[in-house]
Amino acid sequence: MTQDAITRGAKLSCFDNPTQIEPLSGGITNVNLRVTDGDRRFVVRLGEDIPEHGVLRWNELALSRAAEAAGVSPAVHHHEPGVLVLEFIEAQTFDEEMARDPCNVPRIVDLLKTTHHALGSHLTTPVLTFWPFQVNRTYATRLRSDGSGHSAKLPALMRQLDSLEAATGAVTLVIGHNDLLAANILDDGTQLWLIDWEYGGFNTPLFDLAGLAGNNGFSEAQEAAMLEQYFDAPASTHWRAYQAMKCTSLMREALWSMTSEIHSELDFDYAAYTAENLARFDAALQDFQNT
Repeated sequence: MTQDAITRGAKLSCFDNPTQIEPLSGGITNVNLRVTDGDRRFVVRLGEDIPEHGVLRWNELALSRAAEAAGVSPAVHHHEPGVLVLEFIEAQTFDEEMARDPCNVPRIVDLLKTTHHALGSHLTTPVLTFWPFQVNRTYATRLRSDGSGHSAKLPALMRQLDSLEAATGAVTLVIGHNDLLAANILDDGTQLWLIDWEYGGFNTPLFDLAGLAGNNGFSEAQEAAMLEQYFDAPASTHWRAYQAMKCTSLMREALWSMTSEIHSELDFDYAAYTAENLARFDAALQDFQNT
């Protein structure tokens, strides 16, 4: 797969003389390459639509362009079916430890707040809505029809999901990134960047905040400070709805991984990723039930 990707990347019409093409690690949905063309470097993302995950590349392109215009994501250099080419940013990719570093959390929250409220004015086409409760129900329906080995877990998860949705209540919609893994945050030493918009779309800001904390092991004190900074209000104002969304985000990550166990051809240990996120979900659910 990697050699086929390199061959495809070398033939892209947007390059004059690609002299170095190498795979980039970390992708669990796409094949990613770094390409040197003259004195410039680019990231090539190779990936078709993924219906089982709701990934539609026209939506990713529209949001990538808007994020570029808002100054929070690298520039789009080229696109064609199954291909998105971005300017390469010389930056450090976050890991979970960096994402929860007390020095970085306020910077990430500022980035999210800017992103949520700036992208809308730069969109030139409609984009999708990412409603996590329906996303999770869709995953569950598909997992049952696909005969997933996790099917026995689904009825309890769906009952819990109903309770979480009721606890979330009314929401305000913003343009969300909806995939706040540490690896999607870059630091060039001056500013933070947010990459990979394949799940982007309208959502409550609570989902990105919950994904940031839940995926990166924030402490309760960090979660409270994050909410206070984002909403400029006491954390208690949004605490229960936030805890519900945190559970929903972690459930989504687990269901995503269960689905990838069946459908993905990438070399990644999805079974271990499923187990990790189910454990995180169980811990978050206990916290939510105790609030």
